Amino acid sequence: MQFGFNAPTAGPLAETGKLTRLLVEGEAMGFDYATFSDHVVIPTDIHAIYPYSSSGEFPAGARAERHEQLIEVAYVAAKTNRLRLVLSVMVVPHRPAVLTAKMLSTIDVLSGGRLVVGIGAGWMKEEFEAIGAPDFAARGKVTDEYLKAFIELWTKEQPKFAGKYVSFDNIVLAPKPVQKPYPPIWVGGESGPALRRTAALGDAWYPIGTNPAFPLDSLARFKAGVAKLRTMTEKAGRKADAVGLALRCTAYGESIPTTAGDGQRRLFSGKNADIAGDIRALKEMGVSHLDVGFAGNTVDAMLTEMQRFKKDVLALV
Repeated sequence: MQFGFNAPTAGPLAETGKLTRLLVEGEAMGFDYATFSDHVVIPTDIHAIYPYSSSGEFPAGARAERHEQLIEVAYVAAKTNRLRLVLSVMVVPHRPAVLTAKMLSTIDVLSGGRLVVGIGAGWMKEEFEAIGAPDFAARGKVTDEYLKAFIELWTKEQPKFAGKYVSFDNIVLAPKPVQKPYPPIWVGGESGPALRRTAALGDAWYPIGTNPAFPLDSLARFKAGVAKLRTMTEKAGRKADAVGLALRCTAYGESIPTTAGDGQRRLFSGKNADIAGDIRALKEMGVSHLDVGFAGNTVDAMLTEMQRFKKDVLALV
């Protein structure tokens, strides 16, 4: 199993020197990948429901000044050597399909094949409207079509596509990505449409367990989600195990509730040995990647927590 950490794209820790130090030292510490979130603008009046909090409110701390996701990833690629770079997640309809495919291919080439294209359809209607993205109500269809266009552009010498939201012909997109056939596509989200998208187009499912509408906060609930995915993958005409499993852990330890919504033990709660046991169980289920939201208001604090997690938890796995 590979382990990752969340790289700040917003707030004080995203300042150039702090960001660089965190990524370089995280790589030296032995972490396998870093994740990068995506917002182009933050509207001042948000009515959309944020999927990953019980209140539905977008966290106040996330409203800080923020880098553009793909530019930050390109910057980090130049500062690191081995660390894989995971978009977590890129909101697909936010950027034009052909331009995005070119940007992602360029990052993959310049990073030496270290890009992972984590994707989502988006949740903030106000942001879609502010940046002139396609109709928010059609975001799922737009996302599916853009992903198919990406694959066409990345894999065909004479790419051609005629869809409702994107069309192209008589063009060359080069260079192609280093990774073949293209950078892995991790599909974020826990809903039925997200699972269908994963089953049809994804290389991995990349959920967060804390979505109140689709909770995956216990091992039993996560197993049920995976079983549903496997069935849907077969129905999509692929082998049941064709899709890999990645997971985000937003919080862990004795500070979080010990009981999940189904009455079972909550994943990643309790002592170090309990968390290590969860990681072993997830690994046995086929989870190949786990990234953790490490706490810390300073780079030193975050690096200390990352080191402690490796020493006290991962050493027991």
